[in-house]
Amino acid sequence: MLLRNRPPGIDSASVHRREGFEHLEHKSLVVLRWLNANKIDYVLVGPVAHAVRGDTAAKGPVAIVPAPYGRNYDRLARALISEHAGLRSERGLPGSDAVEPIGVKLTGEKLARGRRWKLAFGDHQLDVEAAAGAEGPESSAGSAAGSAAPAGAGAPPAARNIGASGARYQELLYEANRFTLCDGLSVEVASLEDLEHYSHMRRTGTAPEFRVTRTAPGEAGSAAEAGDAETVSEPADVSPEQ
Repeated sequence: MLLRNRPPGIDSASVHRREGFEHLEHKSLVVLRWLNANKIDYVLVGPVAHAVRGDTAAKGPVAIVPAPYGRNYDRLARALISEHAGLRSERGLPGSDAVEPIGVKLTGEKLARGRRWKLAFGDHQLDVEAAAGAEGPESSAGSAAGSAAPAGAGAPPAARNIGASGARYQELLYEANRFTLCDGLSVEVASLEDLEHYSHMRRTGTAPEFRVTRTAPGEAGSAAEAGDAETVSEPADVSPEQ
């Protein structure tokens, strides 16, 4: 491969954080700068997004929701391949904070099909989240070589998720805010509501939902006396996603 065609690599040079972002970890800023250098369109979610929004105790890998179009996933795949990225395992390398990656053949199509990819390259970690929730099985060190099953059949793999994922990503981006973390590094950070959505997904593997319980008219008073705050007297048959 010609050098001029190689994706930009990791640049670990020190950065001067803007006021209010001094608590952000240097390795997180390095990953974000690398993503921007490779022209990846994304919204930041996960613990680093919480840290940007002021949670100084939030720690964890950079997590992103990429814009769900083919060229964006292809650019991300090329950048990850250039850094020899693999799936994160639970085994650490002796004498290092780095984790031992498990080799996987990454493509834009595979990244688009996964619900979550837990990746590692060198001392850096990156989670790639789906835009519309659980589109396919989670891709991690516990999955079979990181292969994600297609969401359906009959359409090209890269096209199957674009409808729902595209709409969800546009909502995510619309509610996001742009933060300049240091000179030359600005990121779109998901809203607090969306951050909670993805945090719930990481904890439980399912999208958060609320339920309205149908009760008979005579039972509404006794339910209220019992302190059942989730029970209402109006009928409902839906459990919409938050």
